[in-house]
Amino acid sequence: MPDGITISQAAAFAGGTVKTIRRYHQNGLIDEPGRDTSGYRRCGTADLLRLVQVRTLAGAGVPLAGIGTMVDADPDTFAAALVDVEESLTSRIDELIARRETLRRLAHRDRVLLPDRALALLDRMPALGFTADDVTTAREGLILVRALLPEGFDDYLSQIERGLDDPRHVAIIKLTWSAGNWDPDDPRIEELAEEVAAHFLADPSLLPTLSGLQNRDDGAPRYELLTRHGEDERPAWTRLTTLIQEKMRSAGIDIP
Repeated sequence: MPDGITISQAAAFAGGTVKTIRRYHQNGLIDEPGRDTSGYRRCGTADLLRLVQVRTLAGAGVPLAGIGTMVDADPDTFAAALVDVEESLTSRIDELIARRETLRRLAHRDRVLLPDRALALLDRMPALGFTADDVTTAREGLILVRALLPEGFDDYLSQIERGLDDPRHVAIIKLTWSAGNWDPDDPRIEELAEEVAAHFLADPSLLPTLSGLQNRDDGAPRYELLTRHGEDERPAWTRLTTLIQEKMRSAGIDIP
């Protein structure tokens, strides 16, 4: 009886497949076993030991390119290489966990686009009397702010949180948003612009600012995209926004 075992038997003992062994051969990790008198390749104990070592390292996540060096290394070098592999695996695990969290948030649509802090603000709005359309507009606006000015997003949320705690401010904002359904030539727009400007002049800290835009070379177009959001569907906002900005500037308030 020929010495050794067949490649398929070796693969089964090592917990792999013949295809896996062939890949190890191609990468130079194990030598091809010799043939018996019948022309069949046979693996000896040394071949099987090497295969088990390679298979174990590959199964632990060691890249094939690094396995050969590790199998032939001295104990200290082997231990150091294992530390590197563990760090790499930890990084991959963290990445996979983040991807899994993204998938879970996708089930709730906006949770992948906005952090919990922003979602909590949106959840508060219906109880304060904002309509479903208002919440949708606010949600879209927050998504845009986060995309166009990520470094200033937390500060922006702080301003919104402070505003929602002020009943007078909430009433002004609701009235402003409802004006989006008015005719652009409605005379009430001028009156509302005066009221809104006076409100912010009385407490400029309630005026939402997009800090960081002035420091960007493309700050102007980013500001335009943010402030004009929703005006295509509600043209009255264009006139209202323009009037408010004019009144604020004339009072000495610096608006981009």
